[in-house]
Amino acid sequence: MQSIIEVMQSQLWFYLTAIGLVSLCVGSFLNVVIYRLPLMMQKEWQSECRILLEDDLKNSVPLNTTPFNLVKPNSTCPHCKSAIKPWQNIPIISWLALKGKCASCQNTIAARYPLVEAITALLSLIVAYTVGANEQALLYILITWALVALTFIDIDHMLLPDQLTLPLVWLALIASVMGYTISPSDAIIGAACGYLSLWSVFWLFKLLTGKEGMGYGDFKLLAVFGALLGWQSLLTIILLSSVVGAIIGITLLSIQGKDKATPIPFGPYLAIAGWITMLWGNQLQTMYLNLVGY
Repeated sequence: MQSIIEVMQSQLWFYLTAIGLVSLCVGSFLNVVIYRLPLMMQKEWQSECRILLEDDLKNSVPLNTTPFNLVKPNSTCPHCKSAIKPWQNIPIISWLALKGKCASCQNTIAARYPLVEAITALLSLIVAYTVGANEQALLYILITWALVALTFIDIDHMLLPDQLTLPLVWLALIASVMGYTISPSDAIIGAACGYLSLWSVFWLFKLLTGKEGMGYGDFKLLAVFGALLGWQSLLTIILLSSVVGAIIGITLLSIQGKDKATPIPFGPYLAIAGWITMLWGNQLQTMYLNLVGY
């Protein structure tokens, strides 16, 4: 690993090219994760409910037992269900070559697929260029990939799956033990403070209004950043996510003509704020202290 990193450090163009190409392929896989993971969770919930209600469901139609995961079945057109050939699944290039249409039925394929691939590659390149060729950059790129998936899943389903957030917490804690980020004690305190801060806000809001202002996935996502960056970064992330959320959320609601009481996912704004703080947190804190006169 060290020798590979040394080569990348000496050849910046090779490092960035490799990160860009790998990230494009990962972005293609993230499209699968974004679409299938919520469906996999739904099928699991249905299966669990079926077991609990087994006596009442003896005469019901059996659930579909066809394998459905991140690998099977193979990718198909959402309209005609024809199999997507490998050469039709090259990130961005295939979509452009096919003019955004299915090769079989000519129905439109959503531009979101290449968009996710492009965003994944662009954000990964920014991390690679900003942090450099080292173990921390690889860690931050892995986290960036997961944040892309979490952001789009939350937009679609207002859900931040434990299957993604909890491994990220453990990854950040292990990285601290290996010396890639902050000290283990700061990581543990940061994870606890990140979770408990939003957990406290959640229950205070619920006691005062009787409504739930956010989901438990938001607590866990902030715990990820607390474990990764330390408790000192949490205020910056919360403030930045609130500002970003207010601006983008109000703008989208106005454009879509929806009521301001319409629920909006908070996870994407936490992800954006945490990602920005991950790369430029020290500069942001310095700017803030200069503004308030310290």
